[in-house]
Amino acid sequence: MEIKYMKTAKTAKESLATMTEMVLPNDTNPLHNLMGGRMMHLMDIAAAISAQRHSNSVVVTASVDHVSFNTSIKLGNVVTLTSKVTRTFNSSMEIYIEVWNENIPMNSKEKSNHAFFTFVALDSNGKPHQVPHLIPETDEEIELYEGALRRRQLRLVLAGKLKPEEATELHSIFNLSKP
Repeated sequence: MEIKYMKTAKTAKESLATMTEMVLPNDTNPLHNLMGGRMMHLMDIAAAISAQRHSNSVVVTASVDHVSFNTSIKLGNVVTLTSKVTRTFNSSMEIYIEVWNENIPMNSKEKSNHAFFTFVALDSNGKPHQVPHLIPETDEEIELYEGALRRRQLRLVLAGKLKPEEATELHSIFNLSKP
């Protein structure tokens, strides 16, 4: 019987996931643009792969932050999604997803979407369990890591799970006096 030991820390690059899809007619709305729900589906899959790679366990989506739809993605274009863990907490992980829209015949590529997803790692009984810490390495990873606590506290405040005055990282943003 093989015994698996969980690493106590991993890097963001260990969780990197890349997915590429062509936009087909069944994926589009009457304007021949990729449907937002289909985009969310693809983003959720990419983020789940990153979360599973980091935690080595089954994961569930806990939240999705501000999904921006900056440009439409047309029928026939190629969509590339990249995702990676930006920070871990106890059993949860924040994942950053970028979506790139490519029109191959026109030789053009642009970032069309991005979002932060939160996943929770589950054990074999379906209960949340500890995940490895994240070691940010690049300047971008460090920036995402440092902002993750503010984003987490904002999520918790908006969900009613944390009182605004307890969100220490948000005090300067909302000019809250410290207790």
